[in-house]
Amino acid sequence: MSDNEELKNQDQQPVENPEQKETELNEGETNTGDEKQCPDVVIETMESLQMKANEWQDKYTRLFADFENYKKRMRQERFDLLQSAGSELMLDILPVIDDFERGLASLATATEIEAVKHGYELIYNKLLGIMKQKGLESMESVNEVFDTDFHEALTMVENPEMKGKVVEVVEKGYTMRGKVLRYAKVVVGN
Repeated sequence: MSDNEELKNQDQQPVENPEQKETELNEGETNTGDEKQCPDVVIETMESLQMKANEWQDKYTRLFADFENYKKRMRQERFDLLQSAGSELMLDILPVIDDFERGLASLATATEIEAVKHGYELIYNKLLGIMKQKGLESMESVNEVFDTDFHEALTMVENPEMKGKVVEVVEKGYTMRGKVLRYAKVVVGN
């Protein structure tokens, strides 16, 4: 045979295409080779496991969404509580403000200074009573040992008999239910 005849014979012979072979197998033609089909029991088990996995995924997604909603709700409730927390105190202080307004109005016509002083002492005591009901306590600091947990030293003065103790209170300190709300500003003996 000549070279030309050999080329013609090669062109006429079908060339096997591996991709084409795979496609044919995937389209449902059975392979007579080493591959085995899965039993129905295995397929059913896999399907049931897939259903359970989908069910758990759904439960997880819903639980996560519920938790996110819970966090948002708690954040909003905390915000609302902080916004309205001061309203109760304000309602309790309103009568004190009314008393101060009446006292200021009576100052123009007041002739007795002692009566005005007494009136303002009553208002001051009323305000302190309201604050004590809410848990506010003033600190007694004079002659006490200087304590940085309660006091803020503004200055030190020479006083050998009051060394390390509070000599004078410049600004009173306050606690609220045992916690320091404002440190007492004091002068300390040296």
